[in-house]
Amino acid sequence: MTDLVQRAQLGDSHAFDELVKTYRDNLRSYLFRMITHPDETEDLTQETFVKAYMNIQSFRGESSFKTWLFAIGTNLVRDHFRAKRRWPENNQDIGKKACPSKKTLTDERDRLLEEGLNTRYDIESHINFCFTCIMKSIPLEQQIALMLKEIYLFKNNEIAEIMNKTETSVKHLVHNARDKMKRIFNDRCALIGKQGMCYQCVEMHQLMYPDLDPQRDLENIPMVQEAQNPYPEDDHLFNLRINIVQKINPLNSHSSDLHQFLFNITRDAIGDI
Repeated sequence: MTDLVQRAQLGDSHAFDELVKTYRDNLRSYLFRMITHPDETEDLTQETFVKAYMNIQSFRGESSFKTWLFAIGTNLVRDHFRAKRRWPENNQDIGKKACPSKKTLTDERDRLLEEGLNTRYDIESHINFCFTCIMKSIPLEQQIALMLKEIYLFKNNEIAEIMNKTETSVKHLVHNARDKMKRIFNDRCALIGKQGMCYQCVEMHQLMYPDLDPQRDLENIPMVQEAQNPYPEDDHLFNLRINIVQKINPLNSHSSDLHQFLFNITRDAIGDI
């Protein structure tokens, strides 16, 4: 990779194209989890690479090229959200109330199916969707640190470089983000809390597959199995949830187009424009 960067710094456009090809999918996934809008994600992805190309002479190799690239993307994300408020914790409830009827969802499902898009509902994809919604309700800096650490597996020193913070600050951000996410899931997620109020996972399953028992799919999810223990550990449950999220690309999961429809409803309902 160092050779590609050096060639790109010497003006080799083909070498830079290879760098784009290497990091594009990972960067797009990260930006989409922040923005939850495909067109805006494409714009920021393109802008990140343009800035990288224009400033590649300033890259000194003190960090990896990937870390340097994610730092550019993260600064663009901060600019994007500078005038926006965070989503409320109950954003899915607000979106649900804004959806006119179940018929609207089934009609949209049928339209997406006719167009050959991704509407094959599965519980793990929906857990990933839910995780993204909840992340948008915690402070932005916590969200960035949590994603870089837990989803994209950067080390603390790399996150500090990306976010222009100390490693101690990064550790605090990740810790606080985990605590807040765990508290929200404990309060809301019916999959792990007996008092959880959000049954959207089961509702979506019943909508997509009305003749199938959603409990059968839930029984195969380690997080759900662990939650049935008398005293489940919050950290362990959260890590099991993270394991699900890590392996899903939100831009091309089985349910990505259906989830984009739901993201759009929620965005409109809470006035995130």
